[in-house]
Amino acid sequence: MQNTASTTKSPASDMPRKLLFIVNPNAGKRISDRIIETIRKEFPKNLYYQIVIWQDKDHFSEIETMLKTQGYTDAIAVGGDGTVNHVAKTILGTDITLGIVPIGSGNGLARSLGLSMKLDEVVKQIAEGRKAKIDCGLVNGRPFFCTSGIGFDAHIGNLFASSVKRGLQSYVKITIRELFKYRAKNYTIEFNGQSIQRKAFLMTVANAGQYGNDFYIAPQASMTDGKFHLAILKPFNVLQVAGLMAKILSKKAHLSKRIETYVTDKVKVTRAAEDTIHFDGDPAIESREVVFENRHLAISAIVGERFDG
Repeated sequence: MQNTASTTKSPASDMPRKLLFIVNPNAGKRISDRIIETIRKEFPKNLYYQIVIWQDKDHFSEIETMLKTQGYTDAIAVGGDGTVNHVAKTILGTDITLGIVPIGSGNGLARSLGLSMKLDEVVKQIAEGRKAKIDCGLVNGRPFFCTSGIGFDAHIGNLFASSVKRGLQSYVKITIRELFKYRAKNYTIEFNGQSIQRKAFLMTVANAGQYGNDFYIAPQASMTDGKFHLAILKPFNVLQVAGLMAKILSKKAHLSKRIETYVTDKVKVTRAAEDTIHFDGDPAIESREVVFENRHLAISAIVGERFDG
């Protein structure tokens, strides 16, 4: 564990900042060493911090105790979307601010918050401490902060979680392999006082606009308006794939004829049987009824200069 002994005040309060960096247990020693070296180099000398390597699931209970009993003002998740979700849900309902050093394959929330994908630059952003309150969601009571969904993306998340190989290349390979094997399913969707039936390839409940890697499924979504953007992707054929991808990559998914978008703060989805969902990319098996609820401005997060909500 690395620490410095002096403190600096948060730019938004009179409280001296005290940061705990929580490093993904799968980051590997070379990555961990590089992160520690960069923090030592880039952080102001008067900024108090500690670094802990999250060894395993059981070890996180010790980290949680540290966060909640030792006066930390910032919890910095060093890892991918799953690590970010785990740290964020741990501090949900506290005054601790979430920070992210993104080293995952998607980094959806970090990108949406305007944080840099370059290690030295994001460490400077963490040190600067610019922050904002953002919404979060609950899916059957499980917190998520970027996107949650049902259908193909949840199916891929489940396969990726059990894959031996990690990283973007593995994710893309699995996605391409499954793209034309997966079949759309029937759903009843209740929101804003109405009930609709849809056969959908996937449904994404977006607190932020993208999955990660700048794949914008709901480019108009805001993390500060207390609303989700519900994106329903209808069945499509092979000739429509290129057009869909172009819309998603150019932040125009909401203009596609294959995607319906609705704005709401609560969604209930009923399907034929229990099945997979994902929350920030992490898969889980949930009941046939799935409820998504928005929690307005529920958590404080460090943001980049270009963050606009």
